[in-house]
Amino acid sequence: MCAAALAASALLAACGTAPTAAPPLRFTKPVVLLGEVHDNAAQHALRLAAFRAWLDSGARPALALEQFDRDKQPAIDRLLARTPPPDADALIAAAGGQGWLWQHYRPFIALALQHGLPIVAANVARDEARQIMRGGLAAAGFSAEVPAEVLSRQADGIEASHCGMLNAATARRMALAQVARDQFMARVLQAHAARGVVLLTGNGHVRTDVGAPLWLTAEVRARSEAIGVLEEGDTETAYDRRVFTAAQPRPDPCAAMQPPAR
Repeated sequence: MCAAALAASALLAACGTAPTAAPPLRFTKPVVLLGEVHDNAAQHALRLAAFRAWLDSGARPALALEQFDRDKQPAIDRLLARTPPPDADALIAAAGGQGWLWQHYRPFIALALQHGLPIVAANVARDEARQIMRGGLAAAGFSAEVPAEVLSRQADGIEASHCGMLNAATARRMALAQVARDQFMARVLQAHAARGVVLLTGNGHVRTDVGAPLWLTAEVRARSEAIGVLEEGDTETAYDRRVFTAAQPRPDPCAAMQPPAR
């Protein structure tokens, strides 16, 4: 009988049911849209190994992160211009958003600082997103020419992620903010495509049918790869390449959204 005191991985091995490790991840294009499930530790480890291997091969790409809002770019640039440069914790403290599991992103930032890479904010802040929801894309400097199917799919995804607790009109307004984020991520990728760039973001943003790849120019799109880093059982196929890891144990996210029983 397996001892309860063993760590989970050792326990599985001792019982003869050790999990199959995900195969190594390699980047094949200079513009990498690298998806994630935000809380999946195994995915972050897999992505970090790929990023480190890319740097070890001589690549010096920019590092773009959804976890930094674009209004924090001046603060990031001021810190990067210092001698000596800051450490990852200082950068996160000065420019990091709330609600992110920074232990997963700190190693990427540390590697970027070690190699003197540009660090680029790739997200639209929540306050700006609310303005877009009220006033539309064009008023905030984004393209309002969004295919109806794209907006519809984005709204459907938002409704699903909120466990059916949103009405369709609200989901459609929120979809505008999601499109703005995708458009801005595409701008960031294009600005740094010449040297190479890797974008760390959620899988939804790297989808080829509705996400940031849709807003790239044809030239940059041809030099890019959208990699969905998915959990086993995810059937979404709208990526250039899919990599699977085991699912991260987590409580049912919809349970907290249900109204209390009377």
